[in-house]
Amino acid sequence: QVQLVESGGGLVQAGGSLRLSCAASGSIFSFNPLGWYRQAPGKQRELVASIGSADRTEYGDAVKGRFTISRDNAKNTVYLQMNSLKPEDTAVYYCHYYFFRDYWGQGTQVTVSS
Repeated sequence: QVQLVESGGGLVQAGGSLRLSCAASGSIFSFNPLGWYRQAPGKQRELVASIGSADRTEYGDAVKGRFTISRDNAKNTVYLQMNSLKPEDTAVYYCHYYFFRDYWGQGTQVTVSS
């Protein structure tokens, strides 16, 4: 069983920064991707960033150059550093892990005011 617990969301002004954390427990392997998705009201859930084996990363087009994903395998924790935040980044951010199936955290709200 896998559990994902996010933290670090909140309210920030446009141009500001936030750092999200996701603590994973259970069958977590460093070669399986951990990542972040987000879902804004009325929109589909979309990839924000993921990090896999050998720290290979993938970013959604909307966040490239502004967000950075990192991973501490010793702590089974993945981080998302979000800089230059925009109002359109407002969404619920979900931690994601894949191990024979998708696992999701409960989500953390990020609100960016203009």
